[in-house]
Amino acid sequence: MPGEKGPQDACGVFGVWAPGEEVAKLTYFGLYALQHRGQESAGIATSNGEQLLVYKDMGLVSQVFDETALNALTGHLAIGHTRYSTTGASVWENAQPTLGPTAGGTVALAHNGNLTNTDELIDLVAERYGSQRRGELARGNTTDTALVTALLAGDPDHTLEATALEVLPRLRGAFCLVFMDEHTVYAARDPHGVRPLVLGRLERGWVVASETAALDIVGASLVREVEPGELIAIDAEGLRSTRFAPATPTGCSFEYIYLARPDTTIAGRSVHAARVEMGRALAREHAVDADIVIPVPESGTPAAIGYAAESGIRYAQGLTKNAYVGRTFIQPSQTLRQLGIRLKLNPLREVIRGQRLVVVDDTIVRGNTQRALVRMLREAGAAEVHVRISAPPVMWPCFYGIDFASRAELIATGLSPEEIGRSIGADSLGYLSLEGMVAATEQPSSRLCTACFTGRYPIELPPAQRIATVLTEQSELPLGQPEDGLAHLLPATGGADALGRP
Repeated sequence: MPGEKGPQDACGVFGVWAPGEEVAKLTYFGLYALQHRGQESAGIATSNGEQLLVYKDMGLVSQVFDETALNALTGHLAIGHTRYSTTGASVWENAQPTLGPTAGGTVALAHNGNLTNTDELIDLVAERYGSQRRGELARGNTTDTALVTALLAGDPDHTLEATALEVLPRLRGAFCLVFMDEHTVYAARDPHGVRPLVLGRLERGWVVASETAALDIVGASLVREVEPGELIAIDAEGLRSTRFAPATPTGCSFEYIYLARPDTTIAGRSVHAARVEMGRALAREHAVDADIVIPVPESGTPAAIGYAAESGIRYAQGLTKNAYVGRTFIQPSQTLRQLGIRLKLNPLREVIRGQRLVVVDDTIVRGNTQRALVRMLREAGAAEVHVRISAPPVMWPCFYGIDFASRAELIATGLSPEEIGRSIGADSLGYLSLEGMVAATEQPSSRLCTACFTGRYPIELPPAQRIATVLTEQSELPLGQPEDGLAHLLPATGGADALGRP
């Protein structure tokens, strides 16, 4: 529906160290492969060993960069970022990579995830560096990433690597960081490994990226995942690894369901294969007499294939998606808005007329899109519409980097599956069980975060009254006066304030 978005991931990150290669272009194509993880802004930082350059702007990767911009970003090491905002508004000042001073040079940093102890980090910045705001904070950046960048400033007695090893254990929440100075690319993953981060090998260098699909597009071979609680450094001396915290893996289960590209591999499991298996399990758990199985493209396609294969019901394409409707900054007129979901999907009437349909999708958030979809299919002549969801009901907000609706807006919070089915106008509704979803990932349940389904959060959260205002009004900040460049620090409508919103 116009203005209605599905669950959004925070960001995609990419880093490369490759002398002799066009690292800016490698990073561009790596970000292109990670565009699904964030569509609000994009940026690249490069270094030639002496000078560090950053170019970033609002928009898609293909809108931000052209040949001229990429040719100006010279060097042999680079990092890149594509952003969806969770903490910090969607404005240019919050685009990444961030840039800040260190005792020995400059640091550029890209972050995927969401920190839950931002209030403590604000206090720590003030304690270490005083009230005079510097770097990104002085330029109006209102993100948790800007606080990490400020903390990496360090002192003359410590290298950036040593400072990072001291700062990283103080961070709470989900974080995959890719950062660099003039000589070295670094990658770090939080001790729980909530968000994916992988290491790849080029013929003449190394790559780190949020997903294996980004390695594929630049011709890098997968070496391994960056381990939870690990800091990797890559420079002229080679690659070295240091552990800054014990690993307690609890990777995000929603990566398998929706967030990651289907051609990505996470923890050794193909995301596409996991989604097909979710569809198979869904068919076993919620069988129905029907004529055809159709997906809600594109996210429902692998599960629909699995459902059809397991049930023996014919798979068909019943909906056509406009491939060029993504995040648009042009608001539809009232006339177009009334067309609703047809801006993105249109039924193939000759396929669905008179048929009993199984419609497979990955999630129901508020229910508005599914309600409009069911109505559209009935208007196109469907005899029955049975909705099947290849995940358990989403009932809790995420504080680790996914922007769900607030809990009060999640339709599954107050209604049973039967009531939701009636609400969206379906003849029946079936959700995949938690056990079926976990089994499809081929991961032990102890190594998965399922908080959005269960309300059991693997990383301790601050008290609700504090996390609801993770970043506070300027007058309360121990970081100097508004003339220092920051009028206020406020969270965007992301996971960080989900409990506090109506």
